[in-house]
Amino acid sequence: ITTAALCLMAWRHPEAQRRLGLIGTDAWLGVGGALLDGVAGDGPAAVQMGAWPAPFGITIAADLFSAVLVLLTGLVGFGVSIYALGDLGAERETYGFHPLFHALLTGVCGAFVTGDIFNLYVWFEVMVIASFGLITLGGYTRQIDGGVKYVLLNLMATTFLLVAIGLLYGLTGTLNMADLALVAPAFEGDGRMTAVAVLFLIAFAMKAAAFPLHFWLPASYHTPAVAVSAIFSGLLTKVGVYSLIRTYTLIFTAEPGFTHQIVLWVGAITMLVGILGAISQSDIRRIFAFNLVSGIGFILIGVGLNTVLGLTGALFYTVHHIVVMAALFLASGVAQRMAGAFTLETLGGLYRDRPYFALVFFVLAMSLAGVPPLSGFWPKVLLVKASLDAEAYWIAAIALVTSLLTLYTMGKVWALAFWRSRSASAPKPAGVPEIDLKLRPGSLSTLAVPVVALATISVIIGLWAEPLMALSGEAAVGLLDPRGYISAVLGPSG
Repeated sequence: ITTAALCLMAWRHPEAQRRLGLIGTDAWLGVGGALLDGVAGDGPAAVQMGAWPAPFGITIAADLFSAVLVLLTGLVGFGVSIYALGDLGAERETYGFHPLFHALLTGVCGAFVTGDIFNLYVWFEVMVIASFGLITLGGYTRQIDGGVKYVLLNLMATTFLLVAIGLLYGLTGTLNMADLALVAPAFEGDGRMTAVAVLFLIAFAMKAAAFPLHFWLPASYHTPAVAVSAIFSGLLTKVGVYSLIRTYTLIFTAEPGFTHQIVLWVGAITMLVGILGAISQSDIRRIFAFNLVSGIGFILIGVGLNTVLGLTGALFYTVHHIVVMAALFLASGVAQRMAGAFTLETLGGLYRDRPYFALVFFVLAMSLAGVPPLSGFWPKVLLVKASLDAEAYWIAAIALVTSLLTLYTMGKVWALAFWRSRSASAPKPAGVPEIDLKLRPGSLSTLAVPVVALATISVIIGLWAEPLMALSGEAAVGLLDPRGYISAVLGPSG
């Protein structure tokens, strides 16, 4: 939030805002690394704001899961900040990209570390305000159309969340999540608590773009500047996923045969609907948007299985998905700079023009599809094995079919945009604002740097999967047995 405030103070000085943005995200990356190192060594940590003891005051808490997500927020934020140096024209910068961007990152990290469920709602509101400003930045018709769809569904989600929070407080008398973990078991078999759990599921499913509340995402994520699409794809839906995982492992655990079974069904249908939507698209950003929806389904089935192995796969997949989806959206912007459009009908011949970039894109596409030994392969193996162990054979089958269809969609993008020769009579790109096609001197290489860096991280995760797998497993155990988290927030007597 300090960086956002400094960028506001430097409103008339875009160059100063760029420098502040890079420094801020770099510092965020360092703080995220220190937080993860501390939590990994000493266990969950908590801070009580204003010296008010929990559960009465505002709690900031972090365990392995939230610490990993804070680190990834810094990583993706830093990469997008570098990309924005070559992506954004002065027009968008003067409309407030930098302060809005850092306000969005503040909301995301606030949601990851809050220990109070009402403050989770507050951070959601911060994200909605900042993201609406970012998605409409520039004021083009297609952005306004996408922004209206985006903000309406997100306002509905926050309304459901606020109602659910009110009902939860009425039942339990507390909103501190660690305290709720102690109080909630007393409501086992109480239909009121189950109804509240379903309300939270609806709210978080809207935020995560899960079926049948997913349609706002592919209708809006292809409309803003590429840097904005990338940060949205990497982080925003993961806040909904994080919130669902947190509440469904900490609070709503009394009726898993009902609540988690719903999550399992929603996840399976989300996988299929997302990938079928991707098959029907020709705009590469819309293809990636539908693949993003499908990936949320993979995470949800791990939550729905409610086992250590299933949750390990879900957490591993979350890390992979953040890195790869952000990189793919950034790569789509590089492809547009080369060919002048996002549509497969216009793209072509990129392998001949930029073979090294084509190789980087191929690695990212195959990682999303789950081709071994890249980063997307290992979490899918874990999720399929967890499904088979739970005798949920239909879940394993849907996951495998979805992976094959993902490979088909990524292969189609590669074949048409990169391998196929570009026709001299290809249609001119239509509906692309002139500002999108303006480049600063030398900025094509600037755009490629974060894409290559994120692709390299994906390869490293795939080739050396054991550390992340062990970390995900430890985080999953901590989520399913939250005594360490509760103790950190409420003290040993809690």
